[in-house]
Amino acid sequence: MEADSGYILIVEDDQKLAGLIAEFLQAQGLPVAIEADGGAAVQRILDTQPALVVLDLMLPGEDGLSICERVRAAGFVRPILMLTARSEDEAQIRGLELGADDYVNKPVRPQVLLARIRALLRRTSEPETSEAPTRLEFGELIIDNDRREAWLRGELIELTGAEFDLLWLLSSNAGRILSREEIFIALRGIEYDGQDRSIDVRISRIRPKIGDDPDLPRLIKTVRSKGYLFVSPGPDQQ
Repeated sequence: MEADSGYILIVEDDQKLAGLIAEFLQAQGLPVAIEADGGAAVQRILDTQPALVVLDLMLPGEDGLSICERVRAAGFVRPILMLTARSEDEAQIRGLELGADDYVNKPVRPQVLLARIRALLRRTSEPETSEAPTRLEFGELIIDNDRREAWLRGELIELTGAEFDLLWLLSSNAGRILSREEIFIALRGIEYDGQDRSIDVRISRIRPKIGDDPDLPRLIKTVRSKGYLFVSPGPDQQ
């Protein structure tokens, strides 16, 4: 099951919860494995390259934030979905900053978890089927949706899967303001609840990576009370 990397790894020390999640996902046709030891999780993720990791925040041996940071630094690019308590807002934000793609609050609602997992797997596995451009160039910034890579001045930009998806969504709609509601529906398949800050966190991470000034952004602009706007630079800015 793990040899072809087409499985979901649940990193969770609560055996009852992990077992229930695994049983539910397996009933939906998804291959699953469980890792209860945070200290062993990093090497297992890097060795087996699961299609998606469901990662609990609080673990024995090593916590979820540290695991997320370490596997991202080591080049793991597949989706990471964190399990957090509702009171852990700062931890949720920190997880997103370290490269988590999404999070689900405990107590876990199986159908919500399944929807988030399917959305993440769909984004990373579905081929481009439309006739829309798959490669965009904005001066020294190049974004390639087929390869799911971006370059600035010829240097590859290190982006998580979720960061690339957001950058592609904004850049492929250059010149049009996208509301948070539109972004949430497009990327996560759910409506914006008015409080989730994951999009704002990712924007703040993407800006410096693409050479944008976080204080005076010229590429990704925040439009007050409306959303975000990707501005295609003019000839004198390229």
